[in-house]
Amino acid sequence: MNAIDVSFLVALGVNAVFFVFAAIRKTDVVTDLSYSLSFALLALALPDMGAHKPVQLVASLMVLLWALRLGGYLFGRILRIKVDHRFDELRDRPLHFARFWFLQAVSVTVIMLPVSYLLGRNGVPGFGLWAVAGIAIWFVGLVIETIGDAQKSAFKGTAKNRERFISSGLWKYSRHPNYFGEMLVWWGLFVYAVPFLDGVAFAVAIGPVFLTLLLLFVSGIPLLERSAEAKYGADPAYREYKRRTSILVPLPPRD
Repeated sequence: MNAIDVSFLVALGVNAVFFVFAAIRKTDVVTDLSYSLSFALLALALPDMGAHKPVQLVASLMVLLWALRLGGYLFGRILRIKVDHRFDELRDRPLHFARFWFLQAVSVTVIMLPVSYLLGRNGVPGFGLWAVAGIAIWFVGLVIETIGDAQKSAFKGTAKNRERFISSGLWKYSRHPNYFGEMLVWWGLFVYAVPFLDGVAFAVAIGPVFLTLLLLFVSGIPLLERSAEAKYGADPAYREYKRRTSILVPLPPRD
């Protein structure tokens, strides 16, 4: 069994267990936790298949650090807000609810493709310029994502700001800086894996492409933009913020 097959089985197993718990308890507390935990377990489990070269272990460590950071943040947030309204129409429909968890397992497997392939390789080369570039992109992405999440959490953590939109810090330059950071993390991991790819193996680029499209057009930016429009669309300050501020890539505000 190769590393990609193992990735799918581990992700499917984790999400199946958490689906049963969430469906029985009708809770959203473990939903995002299962996502990051799937990556963390893969980062720990796949090297046991024989990927013991330092360049492979560093890739595993990069995934683990990202997953622990994201998982800790998301778990703390759901404990605070208690409910994820994405699932309001799914909790009482087990088959539809189960489909979400299955698709989440598939998403983990696809996003993880570059790293799973790297960790399943034998006879890999050592560190080179691609690895350095990949680590740099990954690190910048992780820093942007971490700062963006921390700034928004601190802003929303005060009572007077809970019903207001954030437009300070990184959010002054991008309406979704955390998603930009997330994309950089996974594109950095793909760049890191490039020296280990040849021929059809370059198809693992599907991983970061899938994540980018997901955040841009499906479950990331579109959902939050609609939610923000419903909450703040009548506010002239929000309309001006939206007009001046880049939707994704941090850029100076437009005049």
